[in-house]
Amino acid sequence: MRFTPLSRLICRLPWSDTRGPLRSRALQTGFAPKDPQSKPRKFKIPQFYDPYGPRPPPSEKIIQLAEQIGALSEEERCQIMPTLAERLKLPKLQPISTEGMDLGPEGGAAGPKVEEKKAEKTAFDVKLEKFDAAAKIKVIKEVRAFTSLGLKEAKDLVEKVPVVLKQGITKEEANEMIEKIKAAGGVAVME
Repeated sequence: MRFTPLSRLICRLPWSDTRGPLRSRALQTGFAPKDPQSKPRKFKIPQFYDPYGPRPPPSEKIIQLAEQIGALSEEERCQIMPTLAERLKLPKLQPISTEGMDLGPEGGAAGPKVEEKKAEKTAFDVKLEKFDAAAKIKVIKEVRAFTSLGLKEAKDLVEKVPVVLKQGITKEEANEMIEKIKAAGGVAVME
């Protein structure tokens, strides 16, 4: 069996006439090699990117105005923007409602504090604080009735005191549970 050089095989392939990455640039027609005597070009890299391109320097009038503003007191500088907005007839800014948005922790200096109305709690949790050792069986029976757990699970739950028995129930249900646990010999609280 006779082997042919790889370059001959490539020339026989159907895509061999393309000028893509399959062929070397030196083999492409119309390729002008780089002059070996030429030196690389040096480009001036800007310190920061400005998408609008270079700007002309400010005029003398603008420089004088900036110096005058810099010489003003802090109170006078605070009056510049409202006066300019009125003079140029700019539209007044409307406050943006942030209701329902999570803005992070309250402790930050984000702005003036707004008095919040506390929403009345509708869902409560019942927590078993403690129970008498003599009344342990009665408390386990009451816990089984409320939680629909098996005997072993209810016993394990009661032994892990303090523990949350039920979550997200109404105030009436929570009060009813607390009274029944109290009658059985335990102490439960509503959270």
